[in-house]
Amino acid sequence: MPKNTYQEAIENSNIVSKTDIDGIITFVNDEFCNIFGYSKKELLGKNHNIVRHPDIPSEHFKNLWETIKFNKKTYKSTVKNLTKEGRSVYLNTTITPILDKDGNIKEFIAIRYDVTQEVELKKNLEKKDKELKLLNKTLEMRVQEQTKQLKELNQTLEQRVKSEIEKNKQKQKILFWQSRMASLGQMLANIAHQWRQPLTELNLALFNVKKSASNQEFDELEKYYKDSKEIIANMSQTIDDFSNFFNPNKEKQKFNLKNSIDESLNITRKLIQKENINIKKEYIDLEVFGVSNEFSQVIINFLQNSAHAFNKKNIENKEIVITIKQVTIESQEFAQVTFSDNARGVDENTLDKIFEPYFTTKHQSNGTGLGLFMSKLIIEKSLNGTMFAKNSNKGLLFTINIPL
Repeated sequence: MPKNTYQEAIENSNIVSKTDIDGIITFVNDEFCNIFGYSKKELLGKNHNIVRHPDIPSEHFKNLWETIKFNKKTYKSTVKNLTKEGRSVYLNTTITPILDKDGNIKEFIAIRYDVTQEVELKKNLEKKDKELKLLNKTLEMRVQEQTKQLKELNQTLEQRVKSEIEKNKQKQKILFWQSRMASLGQMLANIAHQWRQPLTELNLALFNVKKSASNQEFDELEKYYKDSKEIIANMSQTIDDFSNFFNPNKEKQKFNLKNSIDESLNITRKLIQKENINIKKEYIDLEVFGVSNEFSQVIINFLQNSAHAFNKKNIENKEIVITIKQVTIESQEFAQVTFSDNARGVDENTLDKIFEPYFTTKHQSNGTGLGLFMSKLIIEKSLNGTMFAKNSNKGLLFTINIPL
Protein backbone atom coordinates (compact mmCIF):
# COMPACT_ATOMS: atom_id res chain seq x y z
CA MET A 1 0.00 0.00 0.00
CA PRO A 2 1.48 3.47 -0.89
CA LYS A 3 2.80 5.42 2.05
CA ASN A 4 0.85 8.57 1.19
CA THR A 5 -2.63 6.96 1.26
CA TYR A 6 -3.64 8.41 4.64
CA GLN A 7 -2.16 11.80 3.81
CA GLU A 8 -4.06 11.93 0.52
CA ALA A 9 -7.30 10.92 2.24
CA ILE A 10 -6.91 13.76 4.76
CA GLU A 11 -6.00 16.31 2.09
CA ASN A 12 -8.87 15.31 -0.19
CA SER A 13 -11.54 15.51 2.52
CA ASN A 14 -10.30 18.42 4.67
CA ILE A 15 -8.85 21.90 4.42
CA VAL A 16 -5.14 21.52 5.18
CA SER A 17 -2.33 24.02 5.65
CA LYS A 18 1.19 24.06 7.15
CA THR A 19 3.18 26.97 8.55
CA ASP A 20 6.62 27.39 10.00
CA ILE A 21 7.10 28.37 13.63
CA ASP A 22 6.54 32.05 12.74
CA GLY A 23 3.18 31.41 11.05
CA ILE A 24 4.44 31.67 7.46
CA ILE A 25 2.50 29.38 5.11
CA THR A 26 4.62 26.54 3.67
CA PHE A 27 1.85 24.31 2.28
CA VAL A 28 -1.87 24.47 1.40
CA ASN A 29 -3.99 21.83 -0.30
CA ASP A 30 -6.55 22.40 -3.06
CA GLU A 31 -9.48 22.51 -0.63
CA PHE A 32 -7.80 25.40 1.21
CA CYS A 33 -7.50 27.34 -2.06
CA ASN A 34 -11.08 26.53 -3.07
CA ILE A 35 -12.72 27.83 0.10
CA PHE A 36 -10.57 30.96 0.51
CA GLY A 37 -10.36 31.88 -3.19
CA TYR A 38 -6.56 32.27 -3.30
CA SER A 39 -4.10 30.46 -5.52
CA LYS A 40 -1.24 28.53 -3.96
CA LYS A 41 1.15 31.10 -5.37
CA GLU A 42 -0.70 33.87 -3.52
CA LEU A 43 -0.55 31.97 -0.23
CA LEU A 44 2.88 30.32 0.00
CA GLY A 45 5.34 32.47 1.88
CA LYS A 46 2.59 34.68 3.31
CA ASN A 47 1.65 34.98 6.97
CA HIS A 48 -1.35 32.86 7.90
CA ASN A 49 -3.18 35.96 9.10
CA ILE A 50 -4.04 36.59 5.43
CA VAL A 51 -7.30 34.74 6.15
CA ARG A 52 -7.84 36.23 9.61
CA HIS A 53 -11.26 37.84 10.13
CA PRO A 54 -11.17 41.38 11.62
CA ASP A 55 -14.05 40.50 13.94
CA ILE A 56 -11.91 38.02 15.89
CA PRO A 57 -10.46 39.65 19.06
CA SER A 58 -6.71 39.60 19.65
CA GLU A 59 -7.18 37.57 22.85
CA HIS A 60 -8.19 34.64 20.69
CA PHE A 61 -4.84 34.55 18.89
CA LYS A 62 -2.93 35.10 22.11
CA ASN A 63 -4.58 31.97 23.50
CA LEU A 64 -3.91 30.12 20.22
CA TRP A 65 -0.16 30.81 20.24
CA GLU A 66 0.15 30.10 23.93
CA THR A 67 -1.43 26.67 23.37
CA ILE A 68 0.49 25.52 20.27
CA LYS A 69 3.83 27.33 20.59
CA PHE A 70 4.59 27.59 24.28
CA ASN A 71 2.63 24.61 25.64
CA LYS A 72 3.21 22.53 22.47
CA LYS A 73 -0.40 21.27 22.62
CA THR A 74 -3.07 20.81 20.01
CA TYR A 75 -5.54 23.70 19.63
CA LYS A 76 -9.21 23.07 18.67
CA SER A 77 -11.88 25.68 18.00
CA THR A 78 -14.51 26.90 15.53
CA VAL A 79 -12.89 29.91 13.86
CA LYS A 80 -14.42 32.68 11.76
CA ASN A 81 -12.20 33.36 8.71
CA LEU A 82 -12.31 35.77 5.76
CA THR A 83 -12.06 34.72 2.10
CA LYS A 84 -10.35 36.71 -0.63
CA GLU A 85 -13.66 38.16 -1.84
CA GLY A 86 -14.63 39.21 1.71
CA ARG A 87 -17.02 36.38 2.55
CA SER A 88 -17.13 35.06 6.13
CA VAL A 89 -16.66 31.32 6.63
CA TYR A 90 -16.71 29.25 9.81
CA LEU A 91 -14.22 26.38 10.08
CA ASN A 92 -13.81 23.73 12.73
CA THR A 93 -10.04 24.01 13.19
CA THR A 94 -7.43 21.70 14.71
CA ILE A 95 -3.84 23.03 14.83
CA THR A 96 -1.11 20.61 15.89
CA PRO A 97 2.58 21.42 16.53
CA ILE A 98 4.98 18.96 14.81
CA LEU A 99 8.08 18.24 16.91
CA ASP A 100 11.52 17.02 15.84
CA LYS A 101 13.38 14.22 17.61
CA ASP A 102 14.67 16.72 20.21
CA GLY A 103 11.16 17.92 21.06
CA ASN A 104 11.47 21.24 19.32
CA ILE A 105 8.68 22.59 17.12
CA LYS A 106 9.62 22.42 13.48
CA GLU A 107 6.23 23.36 11.94
CA PHE A 108 2.45 23.56 12.53
CA ILE A 109 -0.20 21.65 10.62
CA ALA A 110 -3.82 22.83 10.58
CA ILE A 111 -6.74 20.62 9.53
CA ARG A 112 -10.12 22.27 9.07
CA TYR A 113 -13.60 21.47 7.77
CA ASP A 114 -16.34 23.87 6.76
CA VAL A 115 -19.25 24.36 9.23
CA THR A 116 -20.48 27.69 7.82
CA GLN A 117 -23.92 26.35 6.96
CA GLU A 118 -24.44 24.87 10.43
CA VAL A 119 -23.29 28.08 12.17
CA GLU A 120 -25.51 30.28 9.99
CA LEU A 121 -28.48 27.97 10.62
CA LYS A 122 -27.90 28.20 14.36
CA LYS A 123 -27.69 31.99 14.19
CA ASN A 124 -30.83 32.13 12.06
CA LEU A 125 -32.72 29.92 14.50
CA GLU A 126 -31.55 32.02 17.45
CA LYS A 127 -32.67 35.19 15.66
CA LYS A 128 -36.07 33.76 14.83
CA ASP A 129 -36.45 32.44 18.36
CA LYS A 130 -35.85 35.96 19.68
CA GLU A 131 -38.38 37.37 17.20
CA LEU A 132 -41.01 34.80 18.21
CA LYS A 133 -40.40 35.51 21.90
CA LEU A 134 -40.80 39.22 21.20
CA LEU A 135 -44.01 38.59 19.26
CA ASN A 136 -45.37 36.42 22.05
CA LYS A 137 -44.42 39.04 24.65
CA THR A 138 -46.08 41.78 22.59
CA LEU A 139 -49.19 39.67 22.10
CA GLU A 140 -49.33 38.89 25.81
CA MET A 141 -49.11 42.60 26.62
CA ARG A 142 -51.91 43.34 24.16
CA VAL A 143 -54.08 40.60 25.66
CA GLN A 144 -53.45 41.99 29.15
CA GLU A 145 -54.32 45.50 27.99
CA GLN A 146 -57.51 44.39 26.27
CA THR A 147 -58.45 42.25 29.28
CA LYS A 148 -57.98 45.32 31.47
CA GLN A 149 -60.22 47.33 29.17
CA LEU A 150 -62.91 44.63 29.25
CA LYS A 151 -62.75 44.59 33.04
CA GLU A 152 -63.06 48.37 33.11
CA LEU A 153 -65.99 48.12 30.70
CA ASN A 154 -67.64 45.58 32.98
CA GLN A 155 -67.03 47.83 36.01
CA THR A 156 -68.55 50.88 34.31
CA LEU A 157 -71.45 49.00 32.73
CA GLU A 158 -73.55 49.08 35.90
CA GLN A 159 -73.09 52.84 36.22
CA ARG A 160 -74.11 53.35 32.59
CA VAL A 161 -77.20 51.24 33.17
CA LYS A 162 -78.16 53.39 36.16
CA SER A 163 -77.81 56.49 34.02
CA GLU A 164 -80.12 54.98 31.38
CA ILE A 165 -82.65 53.99 34.04
CA GLU A 166 -82.92 57.63 35.09
CA LYS A 167 -83.79 58.65 31.52
CA ASN A 168 -86.28 55.88 30.74
CA LYS A 169 -88.70 53.48 32.36
CA GLN A 170 -87.32 51.11 35.02
CA LYS A 171 -88.48 47.90 33.37
CA GLN A 172 -87.11 48.76 29.92
CA LYS A 173 -83.67 49.63 31.28
CA ILE A 174 -83.45 46.46 33.33
CA LEU A 175 -84.03 44.59 30.08
CA PHE A 176 -81.35 46.72 28.44
CA TRP A 177 -78.86 45.78 31.19
CA GLN A 178 -79.65 42.08 30.90
CA SER A 179 -79.27 42.18 27.12
CA ARG A 180 -75.96 44.02 27.35
CA MET A 181 -74.59 41.43 29.77
CA ALA A 182 -75.77 38.66 27.45
CA SER A 183 -74.08 40.42 24.51
CA LEU A 184 -70.83 40.69 26.48
CA GLY A 185 -71.00 36.96 27.16
CA GLN A 186 -71.57 36.32 23.45
CA MET A 187 -68.59 38.51 22.56
CA LEU A 188 -66.28 36.66 24.94
CA ALA A 189 -67.54 33.34 23.57
CA ASN A 190 -66.90 34.58 20.02
CA ILE A 191 -63.32 35.58 20.91
CA ALA A 192 -62.68 32.10 22.34
CA HIS A 193 -64.24 30.55 19.23
CA GLN A 194 -62.17 32.76 16.89
CA TRP A 195 -58.93 31.84 18.69
CA ARG A 196 -59.42 28.08 19.00
CA GLN A 197 -58.51 27.24 15.39
CA PRO A 198 -55.53 29.64 15.02
CA LEU A 199 -54.05 28.33 18.28
CA THR A 200 -54.14 24.83 16.80
CA GLU A 201 -52.59 26.11 13.56
CA LEU A 202 -49.87 27.98 15.50
CA ASN A 203 -48.98 24.83 17.45
CA LEU A 204 -48.68 22.86 14.19
CA ALA A 205 -46.59 25.61 12.54
CA LEU A 206 -44.13 25.70 15.44
CA PHE A 207 -43.81 21.91 15.30
CA ASN A 208 -43.01 22.19 11.57
CA VAL A 209 -40.43 24.91 12.30
CA LYS A 210 -38.65 22.53 14.66
CA LYS A 211 -38.91 19.67 12.16
CA SER A 212 -37.60 21.79 9.25
CA ALA A 213 -34.71 23.07 11.36
CA SER A 214 -33.70 19.52 12.27
CA ASN A 215 -33.76 18.50 8.62
CA GLN A 216 -32.05 21.74 7.48
CA GLU A 217 -34.96 22.49 5.13
CA PHE A 218 -34.36 26.23 4.98
CA ASP A 219 -37.15 27.14 2.53
CA GLU A 220 -39.70 25.21 4.60
CA LEU A 221 -38.32 26.79 7.79
CA GLU A 222 -38.89 30.30 6.40
CA LYS A 223 -42.39 29.39 5.20
CA TYR A 224 -43.52 28.05 8.57
CA TYR A 225 -41.89 30.98 10.35
CA LYS A 226 -43.87 33.43 8.18
CA ASP A 227 -47.04 31.37 8.77
CA SER A 228 -46.52 31.64 12.54
CA LYS A 229 -46.08 35.42 12.36
CA GLU A 230 -49.23 35.74 10.22
CA ILE A 231 -51.31 33.62 12.63
CA ILE A 232 -50.14 35.70 15.61
CA ALA A 233 -50.89 38.93 13.74
CA ASN A 234 -54.41 37.69 12.91
CA MET A 235 -55.03 36.74 16.56
CA SER A 236 -53.90 40.21 17.61
CA GLN A 237 -56.23 41.78 15.01
CA THR A 238 -59.13 39.71 16.38
CA ILE A 239 -58.66 41.38 19.78
CA ASP A 240 -58.75 44.81 18.14
CA ASP A 241 -61.88 43.93 16.12
CA PHE A 242 -63.87 42.79 19.15
CA SER A 243 -62.65 45.63 21.38
CA ASN A 244 -63.65 48.21 18.76
CA PHE A 245 -67.02 46.54 18.28
CA PHE A 246 -67.86 46.66 21.98
CA ASN A 247 -66.57 50.19 22.57
CA PRO A 248 -69.15 51.82 24.90
CA ASN A 249 -68.12 55.37 24.06
CA LYS A 250 -69.22 55.48 20.43
CA GLU A 251 -71.45 58.46 19.63
CA LYS A 252 -74.18 58.66 17.03
CA GLN A 253 -72.88 59.59 13.62
CA LYS A 254 -73.37 58.76 9.97
CA PHE A 255 -72.30 55.22 9.12
CA ASN A 256 -72.42 52.97 6.08
CA LEU A 257 -74.95 50.14 6.41
CA LYS A 258 -72.88 47.88 4.13
CA ASN A 259 -69.79 48.27 6.36
CA SER A 260 -71.82 47.64 9.51
CA ILE A 261 -73.32 44.42 8.09
CA ASP A 262 -69.91 43.24 6.85
CA GLU A 263 -68.55 43.83 10.36
CA SER A 264 -71.29 41.54 11.72
CA LEU A 265 -70.42 38.87 9.16
CA ASN A 266 -66.73 39.17 10.03
CA ILE A 267 -67.37 38.78 13.77
CA THR A 268 -69.55 35.70 13.18
CA ARG A 269 -67.46 34.23 10.34
CA LYS A 270 -66.44 31.19 12.38
CA LEU A 271 -70.09 30.42 13.13
CA ILE A 272 -70.95 30.86 9.44
CA GLN A 273 -68.08 28.59 8.37
CA LYS A 274 -68.85 25.97 11.02
CA GLU A 275 -72.54 25.79 10.08
CA ASN A 276 -71.71 25.96 6.33
CA ILE A 277 -74.14 28.84 5.73
CA ASN A 278 -74.22 30.42 2.28
CA ILE A 279 -74.53 34.21 2.57
CA LYS A 280 -75.94 36.12 -0.42
CA LYS A 281 -75.56 39.91 -0.39
CA GLU A 282 -77.31 42.50 -2.55
CA TYR A 283 -75.90 45.85 -1.44
CA ILE A 284 -75.96 49.47 -2.40
CA ASP A 285 -74.06 52.14 -0.45
CA LEU A 286 -76.37 54.00 1.93
CA GLU A 287 -75.55 55.99 5.06
CA VAL A 288 -77.81 56.41 8.10
CA PHE A 289 -77.46 58.22 11.44
CA GLY A 290 -76.85 56.21 14.59
CA VAL A 291 -74.31 53.88 16.24
CA SER A 292 -72.79 51.40 13.80
CA ASN A 293 -72.03 48.62 16.29
CA GLU A 294 -75.59 48.71 17.64
CA PHE A 295 -76.89 47.99 14.16
CA SER A 296 -74.23 45.27 13.80
CA GLN A 297 -75.61 43.67 16.98
CA VAL A 298 -79.06 43.47 15.33
CA ILE A 299 -77.59 41.57 12.34
CA ILE A 300 -75.62 39.29 14.71
CA ASN A 301 -78.85 38.45 16.55
CA PHE A 302 -80.50 37.55 13.23
CA LEU A 303 -77.54 35.35 12.22
CA GLN A 304 -77.49 33.48 15.53
CA ASN A 305 -81.26 32.91 15.41
CA SER A 306 -81.01 31.58 11.85
CA ALA A 307 -78.14 29.25 12.77
CA HIS A 308 -80.24 27.83 15.61
CA ALA A 309 -83.26 27.40 13.33
CA PHE A 310 -81.17 25.63 10.66
CA ASN A 311 -79.98 23.06 13.20
CA LYS A 312 -83.34 22.65 14.90
CA LYS A 313 -85.06 21.89 11.58
CA ASN A 314 -82.15 19.94 10.03
CA ILE A 315 -81.79 22.25 6.99
CA GLU A 316 -79.10 20.90 4.64
CA ASN A 317 -78.59 23.74 2.13
CA LYS A 318 -78.47 26.69 4.54
CA GLU A 319 -78.92 30.08 2.91
CA ILE A 320 -79.22 33.67 4.16
CA VAL A 321 -79.97 36.65 1.91
CA ILE A 322 -79.23 40.21 3.03
CA THR A 323 -80.24 43.20 0.89
CA ILE A 324 -79.85 46.98 1.13
CA LYS A 325 -81.92 49.26 -1.10
CA GLN A 326 -83.51 52.73 -1.06
CA VAL A 327 -87.31 52.98 -0.91
CA THR A 328 -89.90 55.74 -0.69
CA ILE A 329 -92.63 55.44 1.93
CA GLU A 330 -95.24 58.20 2.16
CA SER A 331 -92.96 60.66 0.33
CA GLN A 332 -90.04 59.98 2.68
CA GLU A 333 -86.81 58.24 1.68
CA PHE A 334 -85.68 55.21 3.67
CA ALA A 335 -82.82 52.74 3.64
CA GLN A 336 -84.43 49.32 3.64
CA VAL A 337 -82.51 46.31 4.92
CA THR A 338 -83.97 42.83 4.56
CA PHE A 339 -82.69 39.64 6.16
CA SER A 340 -84.17 36.29 5.18
CA ASP A 341 -83.27 32.63 5.60
CA ASN A 342 -84.63 29.32 4.33
CA ALA A 343 -85.27 27.76 7.77
CA ARG A 344 -89.04 27.38 7.06
CA GLY A 345 -90.10 30.30 9.28
CA VAL A 346 -92.01 30.19 12.57
CA ASP A 347 -95.50 29.17 13.57
CA GLU A 348 -98.01 31.90 12.61
CA ASN A 349 -99.46 31.72 16.12
CA THR A 350 -96.11 32.81 17.60
CA LEU A 351 -95.01 35.23 14.87
CA ASP A 352 -96.50 38.27 16.62
CA LYS A 353 -94.73 37.34 19.89
CA ILE A 354 -91.11 37.07 18.71
CA PHE A 355 -90.31 40.70 19.63
CA GLU A 356 -91.65 40.35 23.18
CA PRO A 357 -89.08 40.23 26.04
CA TYR A 358 -88.20 36.76 27.34
CA PHE A 359 -90.04 35.03 24.49
CA THR A 360 -87.85 32.39 22.82
CA THR A 361 -88.31 29.25 20.75
CA LYS A 362 -84.88 28.00 21.83
CA HIS A 363 -84.00 25.75 24.72
CA GLN A 364 -83.43 27.72 27.93
CA SER A 365 -79.66 27.06 27.75
CA ASN A 366 -79.42 28.56 24.25
CA GLY A 367 -81.33 31.82 24.56
CA THR A 368 -82.56 34.58 26.87
CA GLY A 369 -85.52 35.78 24.80
CA LEU A 370 -84.03 39.28 24.66
CA GLY A 371 -82.20 39.23 21.30
CA LEU A 372 -85.08 40.27 19.02
CA PHE A 373 -86.62 42.52 21.69
CA MET A 374 -83.37 44.48 21.94
CA SER A 375 -82.97 44.46 18.15
CA LYS A 376 -86.37 46.11 17.75
CA LEU A 377 -85.53 48.57 20.53
CA ILE A 378 -82.28 49.56 18.79
CA ILE A 379 -83.98 50.09 15.43
CA GLU A 380 -86.87 52.10 16.86
CA LYS A 381 -85.18 54.11 19.65
CA SER A 382 -81.61 54.49 18.42
CA LEU A 383 -82.11 54.64 14.63
CA ASN A 384 -85.70 56.06 14.56
CA GLY A 385 -86.69 53.26 12.22
CA THR A 386 -89.16 50.39 12.06
CA MET A 387 -88.74 46.63 12.01
CA PHE A 388 -91.18 43.83 11.35
CA ALA A 389 -91.07 40.14 10.50
CA LYS A 390 -93.13 37.78 8.37
CA ASN A 391 -92.94 34.28 6.98
CA SER A 392 -91.82 34.13 3.35
CA ASN A 393 -91.90 31.18 0.95
CA LYS A 394 -88.67 29.72 2.35
CA GLY A 395 -88.36 31.04 5.88
CA LEU A 396 -88.47 34.12 8.12
CA LEU A 397 -88.04 37.59 6.57
CA PHE A 398 -87.07 40.65 8.62
CA THR A 399 -87.54 44.10 7.10
CA ILE A 400 -85.90 47.20 8.58
CA ASN A 401 -86.66 50.74 7.37
CA ILE A 402 -84.34 53.54 8.54
CA PRO A 403 -84.93 57.16 7.50
CA LEU A 404 -82.23 58.73 5.35
